[in-house]
Amino acid sequence: MKLPVIKQASNFIAENDEDFVLEAIEVLENISEASGWKDEELNVIGELLSNLYGAVEVAKEVKAGTPQKDALNSFMKRVMGSIDR
Repeated sequence: MKLPVIKQASNFIAENDEDFVLEAIEVLENISEASGWKDEELNVIGELLSNLYGAVEVAKEVKAGTPQKDALNSFMKRVMGSIDR
């Protein structure tokens, strides 16, 4: 996961609509099921999906009143905490 990408996508959600990102997630999930992908390509799609899902989570926190910086930090702490387990 890349914090700058999550921040950019959460800014996009704030300026536009979460539905755009959710639809992009659906498209990426759907095309990832096609045959013929190399492992490296699937890894890139997976990374994009992780970042977009992260942006949706951060955007929800921001919408609930959490400052974006705090929402980003909180999200990354949760991710790092789940990796450490």
